[in-house]
Amino acid sequence: MDLAALDRTLTTLATRLLERRASSGHWEGRLASSALSTALATVALALDERVTDREHHALIRRGLSWLIANQNDDGGWGDTVLSFSNLSTTALCWAALSEGVGSAVPRQEGQQGLRTPLQGAAIERAERWLRAHVGDLSAASLQDAIVKRYGKDRTFSAPILTVLALTGRLGSGAKAWRLVPQLPFEMAACPHRWFRWLRLPVVSYALPALVAIGQARHYHAPTRNPLLGTLRSTLRARTLQVARDMQPDSGGYLEATPLTAFIVMSLVGSGNATDAIVTRGIRFLIDSARVDGSWPIDTNLATWVTTLSVEALGGDGRLCAEDRQRILTWLLPQQGRQEHPFTRARPGGWAWTNLSGGVPDADDTASALIALWNLDGAKQLDAAVAGINWMLDLQNGDGGIPTFCRGWGALPFDRSAPDLTAHALEAWSTWYPVMPRDLQRRISRATERAVSYLARHQRADGSWAPLWFGNQHAAGEVNLTYGTARVVAALTVPLVCESAMAERLRSHGLTWLLNAQNTAGGWGGGVGCPSSIEETAMAVQALAVIPRPADKLRVDVSGVERRPARDVQSDLKHAMTSGVRWLVAATDEGQCTPASPIGLYFARLWYYEELYPVVFSLSGLSQARRALRPTHLAETSSQNS
Repeated sequence: MDLAALDRTLTTLATRLLERRASSGHWEGRLASSALSTALATVALALDERVTDREHHALIRRGLSWLIANQNDDGGWGDTVLSFSNLSTTALCWAALSEGVGSAVPRQEGQQGLRTPLQGAAIERAERWLRAHVGDLSAASLQDAIVKRYGKDRTFSAPILTVLALTGRLGSGAKAWRLVPQLPFEMAACPHRWFRWLRLPVVSYALPALVAIGQARHYHAPTRNPLLGTLRSTLRARTLQVARDMQPDSGGYLEATPLTAFIVMSLVGSGNATDAIVTRGIRFLIDSARVDGSWPIDTNLATWVTTLSVEALGGDGRLCAEDRQRILTWLLPQQGRQEHPFTRARPGGWAWTNLSGGVPDADDTASALIALWNLDGAKQLDAAVAGINWMLDLQNGDGGIPTFCRGWGALPFDRSAPDLTAHALEAWSTWYPVMPRDLQRRISRATERAVSYLARHQRADGSWAPLWFGNQHAAGEVNLTYGTARVVAALTVPLVCESAMAERLRSHGLTWLLNAQNTAGGWGGGVGCPSSIEETAMAVQALAVIPRPADKLRVDVSGVERRPARDVQSDLKHAMTSGVRWLVAATDEGQCTPASPIGLYFARLWYYEELYPVVFSLSGLSQARRALRPTHLAETSSQNS
């Protein structure tokens, strides 16, 4: 490749990213339309229309039409239009399209069914897919398949089965509802500080769903235990108030269509259609609908994509002083100033969005802290101290960093994760030099524990598995490229790069990255996976920030295919330069950046974000541009010509 092509690519990517800013100077991005979200919103609106005087027919019709138009060729649906068909989404779309929608809730007099010939054909194709993957469409088979998919975690299996029960797909009456796991909604009446010890069958963010879905199951098929039944009936009003208190101003729990729709339809289906939760939730669903009839998985990831964009643009001075100030003015007020009603998180963290449904979390707080440094250096010390303390308080006993809450530990999205821990290391190291002495000591202790956690969770092949990103082509859908690249990059920060343990971990991770590179120069989610822009950019960035000189690295490249036996420095540069060349070509020098469904939302819901390939490419290529010298590029070009 030539240096001019790389520079043109960087300029084009930066220009395109800057053009995507909102009027206030930040970024909102655009999340993929989701078949799962669209199906759930449609069912919630249909059920609400049956028992209230609210009219949703146009939205319902557009939602069903979108589902029919975006059914996969095999008859199923994936979470995005680029995703493989899966059981959960296909079952929910089947329920939404079926003429049984709302069979558990009688229609008002004069209301008509929604089925059309196209709808009937789509249902038949969906049923063929389900039979092929479940065996038959009996209620018992559906329940067994869905419960097996999620194991002990009821965060998603109970809601899916609730939808099937509400739409008549599990049969009728109490017999059908007994196939839905009874969530212990009465536990929501306990003090919040008890939750980490109660071992709830749902993750920390799902308490409102625990209440609504648990009440729906109790309403239709109460327990045969008279004492427990009495307790649950007694606590219905109290636990419903807990869910009411946790509903944000927007009406959308976590700004998420699926979670909000689950709660709305469960309350409508259990005789609570007039509750304020339903009224506000319906408003959120209406406001979230897109013109084409679809719904996204969440309203936006504005804070996340903004802080990532700042990092991508800031290193090369592409943000002027006025731009930085506008972003800073937007970002600072988003920091939590009081205990959050959803997770009881202390002040100091940031959520993924500036909207009222956001909840402070580790990844976004780390990214916001790094952005603050890039925007204003050490001047925002008070905000940084609060954010650093928030993250230190979040660290689990195992030394790792979870998403929302310390100490829950048992279920996904509550456990520690390597990618979150790595991001925390980057944030701590960024601000460490200007922190008060006592806080520096806390950071040092936390860093040592975090590195030990990463050592224990490095796989035998040198990789790390992330929490919030996946790959549908990889074994187990685990995106080892994202996880390994994130950790390898974090192990180069000043706080840890000199330690012998960090060097060993980093070297082993580099070996995995070198082995995972595809012949053409790109990376996918794992060895042998198709290359993507996002994953290649992450790998390039990790290789580009490796400390020099290379004699500090002891990377085993003996088993790396397609590479001559050269010194370590040459192997790393060759891999990085090959990745740069692949990105320049794959993006048509920055002009074309198709997104891949690598994002994972709650309970393994796939999404893609249109800004990811732009931001990740700009970050990776900018880091590579700083690492590579013109003489090296010329040398590499001549070697490969």
